[in-house]
Amino acid sequence: MPGILYAIPTPLGGAAADALSAPALATVRTLRRFAVENAKSARAFLKDVGMPCAIQDLELSVLESGFSRQIEELQAGISIGLLSEAGCPAIADPGAGLVEAAQRSGIRVVPLVGPSSIVLALMASGLEGQRFAFCGYLPREAQARRLRIRELEARSRRERETQIFIETPYRNDAMLGALLQTCAPGTSLCVASDLTLRTEEIRTRPIAVWRDARHAIGRRPTVFLLFSG
Repeated sequence: MPGILYAIPTPLGGAAADALSAPALATVRTLRRFAVENAKSARAFLKDVGMPCAIQDLELSVLESGFSRQIEELQAGISIGLLSEAGCPAIADPGAGLVEAAQRSGIRVVPLVGPSSIVLALMASGLEGQRFAFCGYLPREAQARRLRIRELEARSRRERETQIFIETPYRNDAMLGALLQTCAPGTSLCVASDLTLRTEEIRTRPIAVWRDARHAIGRRPTVFLLFSG
């Protein structure tokens, strides 16, 4: 029988043992091979979950293009845990390539229960939760970014759909500035920063209010949610 690829969520903040359910933790502790985005943070995570063996006895392979090695191991009956840097694997994450390769090869993929910054931000935003879209990263270049923001705002208005997107932390304030310059005053914007950390901050305000607030996000992991009803 082929092995199973387990998609393992990792903490957005705090202890790994607190971020996963008891059944998920029990599953992780049975694994000995992992495909990881970052070996150092993966080792810290595996130490925190209380693996029943020495961390140096585990086999960690850093995700690269192709994934032939992992697919061969899975086909040989070896189960593998997929570890993202933070949050849910394969969601705006390089682990998506391994999941795609596993699906193409007929390998069973099992997602474990754990934190998702996208879902947590939507839960706390107060914005439309029946219809929403995750749009990943917006363009870096200023003009292309403004155009994309206009498209998302128009789509939100047309479909009554919350638009969710993220940014590299050092460009957070540039993203916020572009949103305030581009969107209509009545459009709602939620800025959700440091989710699950003690410094967590989730605020939903009309664009007009954000303009008056002179808010600075800084380099904090942040999810942006836009709704134009």
